[in-house]
Amino acid sequence: MAVISITTTQNIELEYDLASLGERIVATIIDLVIFFGYLFLVLMAMNFSSNALSGWGWLNILLFLPIAFYSLLSEIIFNGQSVGKRVMGIKVISLNGNQASFSQYLTRWLFRLIDLWMFSFVLATIMVAITEKHQRLGDLIAGTTLVKTRPHTAMQQTLYTPVADTNYAVNYPEVTNLRDADMQLVKEVLLTVQRTGNTMLALQTMRKIETVLNIKSRHEEPINFLYTLLSDYNHLTAKM
Repeated sequence: MAVISITTTQNIELEYDLASLGERIVATIIDLVIFFGYLFLVLMAMNFSSNALSGWGWLNILLFLPIAFYSLLSEIIFNGQSVGKRVMGIKVISLNGNQASFSQYLTRWLFRLIDLWMFSFVLATIMVAITEKHQRLGDLIAGTTLVKTRPHTAMQQTLYTPVADTNYAVNYPEVTNLRDADMQLVKEVLLTVQRTGNTMLALQTMRKIETVLNIKSRHEEPINFLYTLLSDYNHLTAKM
């Protein structure tokens, strides 16, 4: 099974199992089933509509927009997952280990026209099969790939590993005011976010810690703040 190793901005190395070609194909088939189900419902509505939506112009718009923007919007809203990807337990991530940005999702979506639709999925299939990180053309341009949602390296193996770097710079020294039980809760939050993609939980936890420690996060992403907090805690408590 192909694996990608990613070092996070907190110097934590995680290994993810890359989504296989088969998993990506099945996820795409599930999404296509949703497309056809949507088309069926729209056509049924047309048959029962007395006005028939005043002609084909309205029908084209009604059919085109949700299908055209489905993958882009679902990946943005559900943190790199469409319905098919969620069912298969895979998601889009940036090659730096972070959640993909809007521009990366947009780039992947734009290149779907080339490596999926223009070449009837043949180009995408070949690219995923032959590239080291299982990337279709859109992934190569965007700097993304698809991985299984659970890291190959267990979080339990990394979150409480003391930071060995003697030059490590502590970001939040106030973290020593927290207890082991508090940090265990932070770890559980990270595990839950990793498993479910519920980033709101990380945001709520960050805000609570900011209030308790009377600090302000210097990280844009709540999950990066929590990782850094754990790294600081590991580093500082290892010296005690």
